[in-house]
Amino acid sequence: MKNSRNHRKSHSHKNIILIATGILLAVLLSQNEAFHTYLLHLGGFGYIGAFIGGMLFVSTFTVATGALILLVLAEKLSPIEIGLIAGLGAVTGDTIIFHVVKDTLKEDIKELYIRFGGRHLSHVFHSQYFHWTLPVIGALIIASPLPDELGVGLMGIAKMSSLRFLLISFLLNATGIFLVVSASTVIKP
Repeated sequence: MKNSRNHRKSHSHKNIILIATGILLAVLLSQNEAFHTYLLHLGGFGYIGAFIGGMLFVSTFTVATGALILLVLAEKLSPIEIGLIAGLGAVTGDTIIFHVVKDTLKEDIKELYIRFGGRHLSHVFHSQYFHWTLPVIGALIIASPLPDELGVGLMGIAKMSSLRFLLISFLLNATGIFLVVSASTVIKP
């Protein structure tokens, strides 16, 4: 029993350290001018740039760069092409986040909640309303121009199947990116 508890504690700390390291690295890279300039040049790579722009569009730390790449591509490609290709890139980024939350982070958060938050909200987490509202709220967040981490996390916690998540994520991201790019072509002076 003690070895299992130590292993779980070690695993929990490892995931939290990896996430914190990833956030710190993203913040540092986003402030590096050469790296930022390189990412902006990805817009010149057509469909590959759209795919990478879509991947960057889903994260809090890279959403601005991803949007810039996609808006640069709007001058060369149609909004439908950008929406479809960048939607595939966004699904790739969301899938990584989804599996991290679904497979590992969920247990870590649960353990931290039990340790620090107590059991007073456990009845809420097991109610029928909780299970259907998480995916709906998550889908609304993914469809919006907001970064997807919270929405993807909610869908991962809700035990959504991977195939259903892929389909919903693609449709919502492709539509959202298409609308953002279309609006930019209409608003241009």
